[in-house]
Amino acid sequence: MNTPQTPGMNRAAAINRATTGANKLWAGTVNIQPNAKTGAHHHGALESVIYVVNGRARMRWGEQLEFVAEAGPGDFIYVPPFVPHQEINASTDEPLSCVLVRSGQEPIVINLDIEPVEPPEEVYWVDPIHPEP
Repeated sequence: MNTPQTPGMNRAAAINRATTGANKLWAGTVNIQPNAKTGAHHHGALESVIYVVNGRARMRWGEQLEFVAEAGPGDFIYVPPFVPHQEINASTDEPLSCVLVRSGQEPIVINLDIEPVEPPEEVYWVDPIHPEP
């Protein structure tokens, strides 16, 4: 759980330098609460692969987030380096669970000043350690 977190998203590292000595890959899980949406961002030179385990993912990408596709259980999503994108749980009532693999160890996130088609919604992570705001 020692990874950068985004409201509504819970990331956990499985394979990284600290856990296995990996130098060129990072792999872990991300669980996204219903209706959670990130802002527009990219991950610099990193490549990412997302494998959908449960739920429905919607990905927007492009210079103005003009492209959109959805993915369900068993689908893969590839995010090339420097591509602006927005990650969305397409469901308003079911969580989205994914496996995430990146081509590097650094948690690079470059937030972009792009007006997203689907404005980000902060869905708070609430559990015994994180009380409702």
